[in-house]
Order: sequence, then structure tokens, then C-alpha cells
Amino acid sequence: QRRVHGDQIFGGEVMALSREENVFMSKITEQTERFEDMIEYIKKIVNSEAELTVEERNLLSVAYKNSVGSRRSAWRALSSIEQKEEAKGGARLPLIREYKKRVEGELAKFCNEIIKLLDERLVKNAKNAEGKVFFLKMKGDYFRYICEFATGDTHAKSSQSALEAYKAASDIAASELKTTDPIRLGLALNFSVFYYEVINEPPKACALAKQAFDEAIADIEHLEEDKYKDSTTIMQLIRDNLTLWTSEMGDGPEEGDH
Repeated sequence: QRRVHGDQIFGGEVMALSREENVFMSKITEQTERFEDMIEYIKKIVNSEAELTVEERNLLSVAYKNSVGSRRSAWRALSSIEQKEEAKGGARLPLIREYKKRVEGELAKFCNEIIKLLDERLVKNAKNAEGKVFFLKMKGDYFRYICEFATGDTHAKSSQSALEAYKAASDIAASELKTTDPIRLGLALNFSVFYYEVINEPPKACALAKQAFDEAIADIEHLEEDKYKDSTTIMQLIRDNLTLWTSEMGDGPEEGDH
């Protein structure tokens, strides 16, 4: 086997990469949109048991978000095609369903992989509140993504696990992070989407989103310049969701998450 993830092969010899080289290759694979390769490079750093820097944390997030995101989009498109085919009694329905199952298998693989890394390494290795909230939010997000396609017991367990992760992140964020912090705001955005889409509790979703938005607006003059763009972008997404949800347009555009 010549291919070794996270290592480079020079003249037939495998050379282990340093932490800095794995970061460099993570950036190269991001630029070339080779997100599954990006996962392998950044996982080398995660598996070294080191606490991730902010840059490494963001690279990990980008790698999994894009690998899963393309498959989430494919699954939604296939679900729409399946419904249309079902409505007209199409003979090709088994083919569509079989392919959808394959996409679901890939989604489950990536989601379970990052959840395992979060459980076994990332959350416990995070030394500060910002890191802990970031990773607990991420855990909630990937359980939420499983809820999008899972049914029965898997859906119920994933929903409960997402709720617990989001709640744990929210407890730390409420006591340790500023109301204008982009990680705290991103958590509120995604947690509210979870209440709306997965738990099917629009009033709770709206209350959570409104509280986060109002608290951030009240403290907006204390917003650090380097976080201004990120925070205001997420605040706009929260407000967009609130507008959509309160208008009770069930067939509106998909709710944004971050």
C-alpha cells in the first residue's frame, strides 16, 4: 500500500509530516477543494492529542463541513427527486432509493467519525471556554445532520445527543463568552435551527434566537473590531430566520445555519 494519509512519499520512502506541514497541506487541500484529503491531514494533528490552535480548529471545521455539506445537498436533491418519482408511480423508484441509501451511508460515516474525535479527544483537550463551546456546538451540529436523514431509534438517539451537546455548550457560553462572541452567536443560531427543524418547536426556536439577537444588540458597542464581521454576519442570519419563522411560512427557504 503506497498511500499513507498525512504522510508524504518522496522517492518511494514515507516521510512523516510535522505539525506545521500537516497544517500547510490542510490549507493546500482546502484551496484545491480536496476536502476528504484535508480531513486526513488535520486528523493527524487531532490524533497527536495536542490542543488545537484556533487556525487548526477552523481547518478541521472546514474539512468536515464541506465533506458532509456536499452529501447533505445531494441527499436533499435525491429526496426531492424521490417524491416526484413516487407521485407519478415511476418504475425507477428502487434505483433512486438505493442510491439515496448509499449517500446516507457516506453521511453517517463522516458524521460518526467527527463525533468520535470530539468525544474521545477534542472536547477534553480544549483548555479554554471558547474551544469547549466550539467543539460541543460541533458535536450538536453533526448529531443534527444525522437527524436529517435518520429514522426511528437512530433519529431519537441522535436528537437527544444533539440536544445535550447544544445545552452543554450553551451553559458554558452563557457564563464564559460575551453575548457578541461569534462562537456564542453561531451556537444560538444552530441550536435554534435544531429546535425548529428537528424538535419541531418553533416558539422555542424563536425565543432562543430572539434572546441571542437582543443581547448581542444591547452589547454591540463593545464588539471587538476583529470579530465585528463574523458576529454581525451571524446576527443577520439569526434575524433572517426569525423573520421567516414568525411569518409562519412553512414553505419558505431553508433555514440558515453556520
